Amino acid sequence: MSKVIQDKPNRHKFYGLYAITPVRTGDSALYQYAEQVLAGGAQVLQYRDKVSSLPDRLRRAQTLAQLCRAHRALLIINDDMALAQACPGSGVHLGRTDDSVGNARRQLGDAAVIGASCYNDLQRAQRAAEAGADYLAFGSIYPSTSKPDARPCTLQTVREARRFGLPVVAIGGITLENAPAVLTAGADMLAVIGDLANAVDPALRAQCYSQLWN
Repeated sequence: MSKVIQDKPNRHKFYGLYAITPVRTGDSALYQYAEQVLAGGAQVLQYRDKVSSLPDRLRRAQTLAQLCRAHRALLIINDDMALAQACPGSGVHLGRTDDSVGNARRQLGDAAVIGASCYNDLQRAQRAAEAGADYLAFGSIYPSTSKPDARPCTLQTVREARRFGLPVVAIGGITLENAPAVLTAGADMLAVIGDLANAVDPALRAQCYSQLWN
C-alpha cells in the first residue's frame, strides 16, 4: 500500500484514500472514526469543522495529528491556516472563499502541504499550481449528499488536470462502485466522506478503497 512520500520540502506524492471527517457531535465519535479509517489505510485525513469553538477545534486537531502520525498518514486542516500552524506536520486545504495559496505558502513555509479546491475550473487549477499548491482537488465528480449544491465536475476535467504535473484529488459522491472510473480518468487520490461515514464498518470500507491502489 502506497504512503504519502515526501520527495522535496514543498512537494508530496499522493496515492490512495483521502478521508474527510464528517460532522460529529463529540470527541469520542470523531476520534473513533479517524482511528477506523486510518487503520483501514487512509493516507490523508482532512479535518473539516466549521461549527465548533476554536478551543474544541484545536484540541481535536492536535489529537487527530497524533493519530495520523501513529498511522504514518498526513493530517490536512480544512480552511484554517492558524489551526494548521498549531499542529506541526499538518497541511491546509483552501477553497474558493479562503485565503490564497500564495499567502498560505508565505505563512506556512515551504515544507507545508497546501491543497486547493479547483471545482471544474482548469484556469483556477493553473493559478493554484503556479502559486505553489501541492495538490489540486476537483469535484463534485458525482452528486454529493455532503454538498448537494456543489457544481458538477466532469471526468474529462480530471483527465486534463494531469497536465499541471501535480497530484489530482477527486471528490464528490465517490463510492466503491464508481471509484475505478475516477482512477482510470487520472485521479491519484479519492476524497471520501459519506461512503465511509455511513458504512457499518468504516475500517473495512477504508480497507476496500485502499485495495484499489494495490
